[in-house]
Amino acid sequence: MELLSGSVTDQAPADPAATDDMLAGQPIGYWSGLAHEAVTRHLRDVMARVDVTQPQYWVLNRVNGGPTAPSREEVSAQLTPLAGGEREIPRVIDQLLHRGWLRLDAQQNLHLTDAGEAARARLRGLVTEVRAEVHKGISDEEYVAALKVLRTMIANVGGF
Repeated sequence: MELLSGSVTDQAPADPAATDDMLAGQPIGYWSGLAHEAVTRHLRDVMARVDVTQPQYWVLNRVNGGPTAPSREEVSAQLTPLAGGEREIPRVIDQLLHRGWLRLDAQQNLHLTDAGEAARARLRGLVTEVRAEVHKGISDEEYVAALKVLRTMIANVGGF
């Protein structure tokens, strides 16, 4: 691995108590991992209070979000990379069919029922509230800058 010329900041050990002047040397993997875990845990805890899971919300949005009704296989293929294993999304689809939030048409494509659309709309409001809580004290400009930095880091290591 060839280092770029110029000043390179030393990588320091992960330190949750690092002061602002020490943050430049902190490992991104540690901090992005903590952020992912904390935000995901909080969102899932809030959703559990209304008896819904994050993957159920993903499926409701995916079924609602396309120009045509998707099949089980299409929804599973799109969402499995986000889920905890290849069986998670098919299970969620079965749960939502059982709950009456999804229905299958004659071609075996998925559609939201009226109850499913009502649940999706309620959950969207809930997720919007959680987003506001997570983003408290962070401007849209700061948020965009943080995501641009993360996107660049991902691209730097061949993630895109």
